[in-house]
Amino acid sequence: MGQRYWVIGGEYRDCQFDEVVPGTEEISGPFPDSTRARTEWQRLTFRDRLGATTRYVITHEARA
Repeated sequence: MGQRYWVIGGEYRDCQFDEVVPGTEEISGPFPDSTRARTEWQRLTFRDRLGATTRYVITHEARA
């Protein structure tokens, strides 16, 4: 059994990162390994470097 990795995030209403601005949500994946997910995370994170309220995270799920 392996894992699948996802990169999720978007622009948030403020720097508390509690609520995503509707329409800015992004989901990338699934990726077969953490290295590929991290590459996508870096692409998304550094694409909008000046966006103080933009955040992405890597998450994973167990494969059945």
